[in-house]
Amino acid sequence: MAYRVRHHLVLKTLGITAFMWVFFLAYFYLLRHPARPVQEMPLTALDRALPFQPAAFVAYASLWVYVGIPPGLMLSLREVLVYGLWMGSLCLVGLGCFYLWPTAVPLHVYAAGGAGQGGMALLQGVDAAGNACPSLHVATATFTAAWVHRLMRLTGAPTPMVALNGLWLALIVYSTLAIKQHVLIDALAGALLAALFAWPSLRWHPPATRPR
Repeated sequence: MAYRVRHHLVLKTLGITAFMWVFFLAYFYLLRHPARPVQEMPLTALDRALPFQPAAFVAYASLWVYVGIPPGLMLSLREVLVYGLWMGSLCLVGLGCFYLWPTAVPLHVYAAGGAGQGGMALLQGVDAAGNACPSLHVATATFTAAWVHRLMRLTGAPTPMVALNGLWLALIVYSTLAIKQHVLIDALAGALLAALFAWPSLRWHPPATRPR
């Protein structure tokens, strides 16, 4: 696994950075300039019962490390490119949903989410309550988890590492609800979006390159 991470490290790092930069340009444009009136998402009993938990911000922010793991573990640039096309398609569909149906977390729920508390103040100052459904945080984390699992099986990773992958995903998904950036319906929609892309991407991809 260490060899895989080092292989084409500079190119993979630049590619991941460029991908995120382009994504955030589109994401924040739609967030600041919704094409239609923004609709608030309905709350479930879980959303009402779950208290705001600022400590979950760490798990929430860890997504930006987590999403770099699959391309980081790939050996050939072709694998990385195809993976990027699948992930890019997922994000494009999510952005299309935000354009066609702008949604937001109810304002009173979002405002209760720790405004002014350290990292949460920074997050809320950048990422407002919009672009709620589907949760691209959940979608990209779930898609990433499916691919990390595949690559761990390929490299013969020990069981604790495989379990850690599942735990990391669970913590990221939970964090989106715990810091009130999303409601349950957003998270479920994000998981469904991920499944629509993860399943075919795992079936139709270039043969995995093995170290020589």
